[in-house]
Amino acid sequence: MQSNRRKFLQQSLASAAGITAAGMLPADIFGRDLHKTSHPEEIILKPDKISTPKESIRFAVIGLNHGHITGMTSALIAGGGELVSVYAKEPDLLQGFTKRYPKAKVANNEEEILADNSIQLVASASIPVERAPLGVRVMLAGKDFMVDKPGIVTFSQFKEVKKVQKKTGRIFSIMYSERFGNPASVQAGDLIQAGAIGKVVQTIGMGPHRMNPKTRPEWFFDPAKAGGVLCDIGSHQCDQFLYYTGSKEAVVAQSQIGNFNTKDYPAYQDFGDMVVRSPHATGYIRIDWFTPDGLATWGDGRIFILGTEGYIEMRKYIDIAGRRGGNHLFLVNHKETKYYDCSAVPMPYGQQLVYDVVNRTETAMPQSHCFLATELALTAQKKAYKLNS
Repeated sequence: MQSNRRKFLQQSLASAAGITAAGMLPADIFGRDLHKTSHPEEIILKPDKISTPKESIRFAVIGLNHGHITGMTSALIAGGGELVSVYAKEPDLLQGFTKRYPKAKVANNEEEILADNSIQLVASASIPVERAPLGVRVMLAGKDFMVDKPGIVTFSQFKEVKKVQKKTGRIFSIMYSERFGNPASVQAGDLIQAGAIGKVVQTIGMGPHRMNPKTRPEWFFDPAKAGGVLCDIGSHQCDQFLYYTGSKEAVVAQSQIGNFNTKDYPAYQDFGDMVVRSPHATGYIRIDWFTPDGLATWGDGRIFILGTEGYIEMRKYIDIAGRRGGNHLFLVNHKETKYYDCSAVPMPYGQQLVYDVVNRTETAMPQSHCFLATELALTAQKKAYKLNS
């Protein structure tokens, strides 16, 4: 009996020693050399010397209903624009805007701005359903138009805008701020252009947003005025799919919308997703208004870009439980794994648009790209299967 117990203990100790020894062995014996990078190389990109704008324009602002107008205005000023005047129907919105931009003259009405031949461009973040008709009036007045997304909310508006843009030759530029206003997005474009991940074959874009219903105006909850979830914040992702894949044509393969948690507004949509494809690439897009209050920012926006030679992940606004701040980019290819802090990457959209206004070029965004991104969003919204209805 004692002998059997001693034998059992010896065997147990030997087994334990074997387990301990196995724990000390190099991981690649078990991983078969699959794990070559234990930690990515970290690169903090230094600020590039932004060239002084070579061109300048005089511009005005009409419509202040979305806070994006401040980013749009600042981009134009940084790019060489001179803010001349502003008009809005709402005194409280005007007060906040002129406090931030005190040099802007308050116009008495829209016509005063449209009749000023010295003004070359009008920027707007009015109520979405009012943006396209305003853009038509601006272009017919001989001025270019820069507008917050969604710049167009119906196909009838889309048809009219395209007709007038073609007739006048003016610029109708929608500022897709999740690309134009995000340093990591700019860096991703540069890396793709340099061939860092080969040919892009797929994008996955996720654009969650925080609701805060008490801070939203009534028009925000009305799809007839705001465009619907895919038309609105989905347009950001359509723009990025086209840009990163280099697609000149694309279609919507499938789309869905739903209202899962906004019970006070039955017509509202707080969730949407879609599948898009071009002749050489595909994309999945998911957007929602479910960002929880525990997150330190308005949304954990992510983009995954798959190429034939590697992939890129962007954590645009936050790296949850990770690095501080936003503008995080991860690159993996056959040569390396890298992390980029893109916070200091300059955003050229404003300067490029000013240049385009003066020189009648398309360095900021081709007009065809702007319209195709809008068409995809409008199509997805119109054909969407209604979930939870």
